[in-house]
Amino acid sequence: MKPEYGLDFFKRFDIVMNALDNRSARSHVNRMCLAAKVPLIESGSAGYLGQVTPIFKGVTECYECQPQPAEKTYPGCTIRNTPSEPIHCIVWAKHLFNQLFGEADPDEDVSPDSTDPELRGEVSLDQMLKQSTDATGNVCRISTRLWATQCGYDPQKLFNKLFGDDIRYLLQMEKLWSRRKPPTPLQWDNLPDTTACSSSDDSADSGMLDHRRWSLDQCRRAFSDSVGRLKARAVELSEGDHLVWDKDNDECMDFVTACANLRAHCFGIPQTSRFNVKAMAGNIIPAIATTNAIIAGIIVLQAFKLLQGNSEECRTSCKQVFLNKQPSSTKKLIIPAQLVGPNPKCYTCSSKAELYVALNTKQMTVGTFEDKVLKEQIRMAAPDVELDDGKGTILISSEEGETDSNRAMHLASLGVTHGSRLRCDDFLQNFQVTVNIIHDENADGTGIEIAGDVSQLKPDNDVVDSNNHKDEVESKGQHGFDDTSDDDLCIVEEDDDDDAMEIDRKSLKRKVSDDTENVNVKRSCVVID
Repeated sequence: MKPEYGLDFFKRFDIVMNALDNRSARSHVNRMCLAAKVPLIESGSAGYLGQVTPIFKGVTECYECQPQPAEKTYPGCTIRNTPSEPIHCIVWAKHLFNQLFGEADPDEDVSPDSTDPELRGEVSLDQMLKQSTDATGNVCRISTRLWATQCGYDPQKLFNKLFGDDIRYLLQMEKLWSRRKPPTPLQWDNLPDTTACSSSDDSADSGMLDHRRWSLDQCRRAFSDSVGRLKARAVELSEGDHLVWDKDNDECMDFVTACANLRAHCFGIPQTSRFNVKAMAGNIIPAIATTNAIIAGIIVLQAFKLLQGNSEECRTSCKQVFLNKQPSSTKKLIIPAQLVGPNPKCYTCSSKAELYVALNTKQMTVGTFEDKVLKEQIRMAAPDVELDDGKGTILISSEEGETDSNRAMHLASLGVTHGSRLRCDDFLQNFQVTVNIIHDENADGTGIEIAGDVSQLKPDNDVVDSNNHKDEVESKGQHGFDDTSDDDLCIVEEDDDDDAMEIDRKSLKRKVSDDTENVNVKRSCVVID
């Protein structure tokens, strides 16, 4: 998040109108509006369906009051070794984009996975290291980005490695192909003159270009052009910065479409049009202009009520509005409904926001806790974490370099055990939550289970010392956080708890400036799209 779009930015407005298409952005705007005490009109559409919901702090549900459906995930070995559906290739292509140009994640490696459980020792160590040693015999394992940098992001070399060498490497894993059709490598200067694979999509032969299936030669040209353009953009970035994949950016879409279809050809998977790749890669349902126009009109009508009336009148006159595909029993397509009150167990807007996290404190590192729990699951942007041990031990600081030495340390080594309470504060979002730790001896170093209610967690009773901490186990919420889906519509708010921070973080804790409460431009609004 850019600093200029922090809390002070949102406090300038009397109303915020939301038209976003992904959960992370919705959650962020939700928290910003709650912190700034600015009404939010949340909206969204999915094909013929739509929803508009005014959100008032402390009066209505907030966007995160109810659990959201989880997005389907795929095993890493399927993505890297044995794709069988177009979506597997699209996910792989998005991972490749991040490995080459974006924020690289070790969990999104695109190279063949020699640890695939199906192999069962089929590939010997000599085979795995055959092409990865230098002249002295030392193992040379380098990242995809470093290799690409060393070859100057040459499209031909990248192509031959990703769709030729890596595929031939997979063929060495014979166990994988005992009951599957083995993949076919591609070579830059020797492509079959065919469309990648047949498809049942009749729109491929007519209509707009985005609805047509590309030939392998078109995929190769799109790959070469997009790599060159993305490389040029990456060179202009400041050190440490990276590109972000965007479904509305032509270079990003061309790259993912080309890579996904080239990989699909290798594995005998039907090719996908650029239009459908965009829908699947962006986790979106293609927009219908009429639906969007109706939803936009309803947003404006709700905004008029907010801007013309006093706050109490607005909170009774404003409605949650749904747009249906088929008429209701009363023969209506547009259905108004009363606003729903806040969920007292919501971890975002309740006055005492608390979560319970089951994990193995002896194996999970502070860095994994920050990345996987705080940032990925709870969606914090710049967390500060303090152990509630009476001494104010700082585990994580948003100040650069302050707690880097802690990242590789296990939680238990820093005093985090079963029953520990961690005070987590996000300065940028003005968001605080207390995380209660439930030690799970059976979990590995990355396994986590998160819930707002301790009754949802199932720690190993043999290793949990309930006598020492039973008084700390209370029900604080009702829903978990496995919520990576991007196509949800919901509502937003937060409680008025200006005293949430009980402990001074001293030099490591930044303060919100005293004059932020006075920043307010009357009768102003912003549309976030």
